[in-house]
Amino acid sequence: MDRPSTDDLTATPANRVLPTVSVVIPAYTMDRWPLLRKAVESLRSQTVSVDAVVLCIDNNDELLATAQAQWLGSPGTPVRVLANRFGDHLTRVAIHQRAHGTSRRFGAGSARNVAAETVESTVIAFLDDDAWAEPDWLERLLAVYLDPSVVAVGGPPLPDYETARPAWFPANFDWVFGCAYEGLPTEIAPLRHLIGANMSVRRDAFTAVGGFQGSDFDDLNLCTRLIARYGTKAVYYTPEAVVHHFVPAQRLTWRYYRRRCYFVNREKVRVLRRIGSAANLVAEREFVWRTLRRNSWSAVRRGLGGDAGAFAALGAMWLGIGLAGLGHVRGQLDQLWSARAGGRA
Repeated sequence: MDRPSTDDLTATPANRVLPTVSVVIPAYTMDRWPLLRKAVESLRSQTVSVDAVVLCIDNNDELLATAQAQWLGSPGTPVRVLANRFGDHLTRVAIHQRAHGTSRRFGAGSARNVAAETVESTVIAFLDDDAWAEPDWLERLLAVYLDPSVVAVGGPPLPDYETARPAWFPANFDWVFGCAYEGLPTEIAPLRHLIGANMSVRRDAFTAVGGFQGSDFDDLNLCTRLIARYGTKAVYYTPEAVVHHFVPAQRLTWRYYRRRCYFVNREKVRVLRRIGSAANLVAEREFVWRTLRRNSWSAVRRGLGGDAGAFAALGAMWLGIGLAGLGHVRGQLDQLWSARAGGRA
């Protein structure tokens, strides 16, 4: 398949017609208000035209009123502000707390769906409320859609740290705090799982698979169903489409790292079971194999070369793999116990 290259991205506008695009941002807390403002303003200075920025506020009247006062009727790229009409996720705080290590109860998937319903653009892009985009972010994403077989494109959310990154934190585990990690493609290439803070999808494909489903791992869920319907060469990653994702200090602690490695993989079993026949663990197996072979040996070489933090990072990698495995086993047991309890009922 011919893929748009870096040269394609520098072509004159007359030589290419990019799809139209709108950007959806879900938001739920006033604590991120400065970050949300930065996110929106980064979209109003893109190198391509943006049909609209659509904010969907998840069950927070104060944030809804504040956002409406800030952007409704403001000049420049239109910013629409609306409320998430769904609230069933508010009852599942415990699940969110296990998976994310915090008391969040955010229904990002349903908020994204509500916003997407109002979009008429060819492509819907998704940005988190604690991320901001480079000026050419959308142009880089849209260029990949010049291939009509591509239905979804994502890029790297690069970490924007609140505090210094610990030396022990392995680069291939940056998924723990929702950012691009070592091992992702270094050029435009297919990828099974795009990261929700930096992804886009053709609106017709998004509608065809039923949009986002669930409140956790909604990006994984969507990508899995898109691949099941359109094939592995339909979902692409481009490292040149960059956003910056805020990483608070508490996400760089041992406690957060351990919890995420275990509970993400425990809860993922439930999510994949709900997806059904489209679900698979190909990406997870590839990650483990790459960690055991490439990343581990790389850490050893750095350590022998005098990098004081390399062996600590190696230990964190192995601990993360072990906790992920334990989480997966526990998730399987959870499903078995749930099925037995349902059978007895």
